Formats: sequence, C-alpha cells, structure tokens
Amino acid sequence: MNSLNQRVQAQDVRSLPLARKPRRIAARIKQDGSLYWLALPGILFFLIFKYIPMGGIVIAFQDYSPYIGIRGSGWVGLEQFARLFSNPDFGMLFRNTLAVSLLNLLLFFPFPILISLCLNELRSNTYKRFIQTVIYMPHFLSWVIIAALTVLLFGKGSGLANIALENMGYARIDVLTNVNSFWIMLTLQSMWKEAGWGTIVFLAAMAGIDTQLYEAARMDGAGRLRQIWHITLPAIRSVIIVLFILRLGDIMEVGFEQIFLMYNGAVSEVAEVFDTYVYRMGVKQGEYSYSTAVGLFKSLTGLAIVLLANRLAKRYGEEGVY
Repeated sequence: MNSLNQRVQAQDVRSLPLARKPRRIAARIKQDGSLYWLALPGILFFLIFKYIPMGGIVIAFQDYSPYIGIRGSGWVGLEQFARLFSNPDFGMLFRNTLAVSLLNLLLFFPFPILISLCLNELRSNTYKRFIQTVIYMPHFLSWVIIAALTVLLFGKGSGLANIALENMGYARIDVLTNVNSFWIMLTLQSMWKEAGWGTIVFLAAMAGIDTQLYEAARMDGAGRLRQIWHITLPAIRSVIIVLFILRLGDIMEVGFEQIFLMYNGAVSEVAEVFDTYVYRMGVKQGEYSYSTAVGLFKSLTGLAIVLLANRLAKRYGEEGVY
C-alpha cells in the first residue's frame, strides 16, 4: 500500500506545473525530514569521495602535469589508452586480474551462501550466535594482520605449519613463493576473512521466509535437503542474483592491499594486477595520466559487465539491480 501511494505521489509530482513542483518537493522533504537527515552522511560521502573526484577523469585524456594543472596540460585524446592496449604487459595484467576474480566468483561467492544455509538449520540460538560471532571476527582484522599471520604460518623457513609438517616427517610446502598456489592462497585468505561477514545479507533474507512453507514440506515428507533446495534457495534467489551482479561489477577490482602485502619477486609473474600496476605507474613513477587511463578502463569494463549481466537477468525473469 505504501509503495502504491509513493507511485501515485511521484506521478502527481510529474503532472504538476513547473512552478508548483519545487513547492511539492519541498513539502515532501519537510514531511520525511528525519529520513533525509538520516541519509545525509551517506549522500555526502558519495558526493565528496565518489562523484566530485570523477572530474579528475579528464586527465586520462591529457598529458597531465601537476605543476601546470588540468587547465594547462595538453590534450592527447586516446593516446594513453592506446599505450595501455599496446603494452606487452597488458595480457599478463588482464590474465592475472581475471584469474583472481574468477576464483573469487567460483569459490568465495558461494561460500557465504553455504555457511548461511548451515547456520539457518541450527535450532539453538545460543550456539548459532556464538558461531556467527566467531566467523564475523576476521572481517575486523586488517589485511596487514592477515598477511602477517599467513607468513607466520606458511613461511617456508620458519612457518609454524611447515615446522609441524617437518616434525611429522613430511616435506615443507612452498606457499608464499609458489606461482602455482598464489591465486588459491589469495582466494582462501578472502574466504577466511570475509565469508562470515557476507552471510549477514543471506541470513536476513532467510529470516523472511514463511515458516508455513517448511511445515507444509515436512508434512509432504520432505527432508532437510529437499526443504533447502525447494524452499530456501528459491526464496533467496533474487538476493543471490543481485549480489552476483554487483560482484561482477568488481571483477577488475581484486584488492590492492591484499595483493600488495603478499607480493614478492618470486610470484611477480602472477601477482601483478591492474591495481598494483596503477600504484607502480601512478604513485611511484608519477605517470598520472596513464594510471588514470588504466583505472578508467577498469571502471568501464566493470560497468559494461554489470549492464550486460543485469540485462540477461531481466531477460530470464529476474528483477536485476535496476
């Protein structure tokens, strides 16, 4: 009923003369003033840190120099993008970034869903809250601590795990400097740190499922697995699809801090991604226009993937993001 009233009010605002629209909008703002005040910090955050800095994108099309500023820098058009695509390292950067992102999509994204399904089946609220607290805690650790713990456990020389393996008669394992295990190590780090936090949305969606559906399924002889497959998963399908589409938008964002901390010369061939490349070219070498062009390419790629995924979701009857 409330959504119907909102649509009617929006239609009334569109049908008003231009002179009366500002007064009607001001009246609605006054009516819902507390909600606008509540949203104000978030609005200011996006304006200051997201939208206003977008004006700096123009330097991707310039030969920018900080000494003469944006207005004084020469216009070079698409030259920076041509340099990026012709760079011999572009294929390696694209491969590494895509590989880490796909591993996160295949392994990390379904993991919070699996944890949520398991937690939803627990009948003891005390035990459920305890498990939730334990798996939430790594989210509040910085990547510096996560990297330090990884080195402490899996360092080939003095890692606790390798010392334990050697004492049990097994050979030491090379994790930190092995190019074949670097991507998996990054994915497992992300899963351990963020999987518990990612369950919040899915558990909230499961809490809204009508319990009568489960009772009817039990009367029909459905076990726990069938109830999950035929009731729980279909009920949260729209949430899964929306979060999956949003995750696709970050497919070119693989986490600078995590990779930067785990980066070493032995794995540079598989550890160099667009995020670290932008840091190296922009911050260390001062090529601001070129690094901005790389960042803009990443953003446009993510936007194109989100638009395509959202269109496909709508074509198959899902709501999508918008």
